[in-house]
Amino acid sequence: MTRLNPITTPRHQLRAEKAARNKEAALNAFIGKKAEIDEALARLANLSDDHFNAHPDEIDWGHVGTLEHYASLLKRITDSAFNEGEHAE
Repeated sequence: MTRLNPITTPRHQLRAEKAARNKEAALNAFIGKKAEIDEALARLANLSDDHFNAHPDEIDWGHVGTLEHYASLLKRITDSAFNEGEHAE
């Protein structure tokens, strides 16, 4: 995108160009954050598929506490994303 000359370009056109650049930057940032979340979810799914690296003969209450902590953090996220729990409207 070529930039407009601020001396010869009307203000409304300059504002429109700035708004377009801002919108493009926001879209790029959104796509980047979505990719970050997708990667984290894939890693969590793989860890879950591997039973969170726990062998059935080694499971104790510490493992349960760890998963309870993970579940509570994920619940905060899903409550926010789906307007549930304390985020319900």
